[in-house]
Amino acid sequence: MAAKWIETITGSLEQKKQYKQDRARMEALPEPYRTAAAAMNRYFMYYGGFTDGDTLAQMFTDLVDLWERASVDGTPVQDIVGDDPVEFTETFARAYQGREWIDKERARLNKAFDEAIGKDKRS
Repeated sequence: MAAKWIETITGSLEQKKQYKQDRARMEALPEPYRTAAAAMNRYFMYYGGFTDGDTLAQMFTDLVDLWERASVDGTPVQDIVGDDPVEFTETFARAYQGREWIDKERARLNKAFDEAIGKDKRS
């Protein structure tokens, strides 16, 4: 009972546990893969706008999986990200996006304009 109440306030404890495990995996990566993974993770925090913790947790797990595999295979970082790391990182994140925090405000904006247009038609 108490765990459910705590999760309501703080978010899923399982997600936090998974994140910590993935974070440790990321920290264990050899260079330059650790730097690439950390840079992408940091960018996600600014770019993402994710509202679903499960999606964010899965994306981070997949990110670490990607760089672990590249490390094992000896694939150069540039072969993974190409010439534009920003485009690669944003494309990676878009594959996980569902609902975003801004969706609520977009709906509110559209509703306000629908009401405004409806009022103009009646005048």
